[in-house]
Parts: sequence; structure tokens; C-alpha cells
Amino acid sequence: MAATTRAIAITSNSTCSLLTKKKPFVGSQSTLCLNVSSSRTTRSFTCRAIYNPQVLLKEEGQPQSLDYRAFFVDQSGNKVSPWHDIPLQLGGGVFNFVVEIPKESSAKMEVATDEPFTPIKQDIKKGKLRFYPYNIHWNYGLLPQTWEDPSLANSEVEGAFGDNDPVDVVEIGESQRKIGDVLKIKPLGALAMIDEGELDWKIVAISLDDPKASLVNDVDDVEKHFPGTLTAIRDWFRDYKIPDGKPANKFGLRNQAANKDYALKVITETNESWSRLIKRSIHAGELSLV
Repeated sequence: MAATTRAIAITSNSTCSLLTKKKPFVGSQSTLCLNVSSSRTTRSFTCRAIYNPQVLLKEEGQPQSLDYRAFFVDQSGNKVSPWHDIPLQLGGGVFNFVVEIPKESSAKMEVATDEPFTPIKQDIKKGKLRFYPYNIHWNYGLLPQTWEDPSLANSEVEGAFGDNDPVDVVEIGESQRKIGDVLKIKPLGALAMIDEGELDWKIVAISLDDPKASLVNDVDDVEKHFPGTLTAIRDWFRDYKIPDGKPANKFGLRNQAANKDYALKVITETNESWSRLIKRSIHAGELSLV
């Protein structure tokens, strides 16, 4: 199947998001500007960057096939990594979020952390494509430039070690997004999921273009304006492996969602871990740093 491309949707109220061209933590000042679009139409905005190409999502292979890959590419066709090259912070408590799994879908899509340029693909187990046993009810994906270090034990969460992946985000807004969309989000809280002994943070967040975004600024606001959502998120991630005959996941921090400040601490710490990884201060193992 021929490769297809589409503009990465960021948010209709975005102005500009920057991609560091190479190794942002080692002093490079060259930047790329993402093309800004809504989910249906593309609109260009001014970007004060050294370079200003569009960045597109190039899909290779048939969706829900073993060879499907969604690569992020610049206007010249050069691949960039959604994990390493999209900046984490945009200032003012706003962060970039890369959508891997749109809400109300079940294909287990994820950034391929062990492949060059870390494209989005469908997870595979024993040679078969993986699906959740039921739809996920929120947009789900990753915070770029974060990493849960598997060599670090978290004394606040039962001494669990990181799961060797970027930090996950559960975006609770009303709109269904697309695979590869990059959204401006603000964190609201954090759930400390423990999956087979590994710490797998879930940052609860909302896209800035959601109608209720101005109403929610911390974890207590989620319960007020999205009643039952925190419990639903925790229960969904606790139970989704049970239909496959596996035990339920557990949660640290007394089984409760931590507040925004705690979520920001998690983001800062995992960004620092990613920085050490990308600088090769920590052995990368099979992870791709390209």
C-alpha cells in the first residue's frame, strides 16, 4: 500500500509548537515548526523559528496490520521522532501530548520505542495484533521527552521501578482525536498504576481547546465538572487485563489520584530521566535514541 500523509492536528487554537531538530538538551538551537490544523481543516500560523517547514504524519502500510507505521516527517520528508523531537513544555503550564489511541477505539497503538524515529504502530504479542477487550473512553498517548527509568525505584509508590516507556496521558476532553495528533494540554492529576510490579504513571489532562478546559485546573475540578471520571479511569486500567486471564493492576498513593502539583513533579522527574537517557548517561538498551 502506498504511503499516505496528513497534517498533524495540534489544536485549532494553537499558535505554534516547536520541534527541536536534534538533541534539544545538548544545546542545539535549530527548531522545526509544526503545521497547525484542526481535525478537519489545515490552517497555517506564524512561527518564530529558525526553520519553518510543515511536519506531517506519513502512514505506511494498512491500518490494523503488522506493517502499519505512522511516521512524523518534515516538509522535506525527513523523519523526526514524536518521542524525542517534539518538545515537552510550551510554557505557562502547557505541555504537548501525542495521541496514540483515540477515544472509543480498542486497537492498542503505541510509539515503537525500539525502532528508529519511534513511529506509532499497533502493539504485537505472540505475532498477533493487540486490542483492548473494550474501547478506551479517553484519548490516550504520551508526553514527549519523558521516560520512566526502569533502574529507579520510587519510594513513594511501593518501591516500584519505571516501566521503560514515556509517561502516559489520559486526555478527558469531549472530542475524539486521531492517531498522531499533537495537542496542547494542561495536567490535572496523576494515577500511580503498578503493572506487574512496574510503575506506569497515568497523567490525567485536558486539551486546551476543550469547552470545559477553563473550568478544570486541578484534580478536585475533575470530579466537579467530570463526575465519576477519575474512578472510571482507575477502574478501566485496573481491570482491562482481566478478560485475558491476568490479575488486576494495582495503584499506589492509596489508590487515589494525586493533585496537579504532584503530576507536575512526576513530569519533571521523568523529563530529567529522559534527558539523562538522550545524553547517553544511562544505557539505552534496545531503545532508539534517533
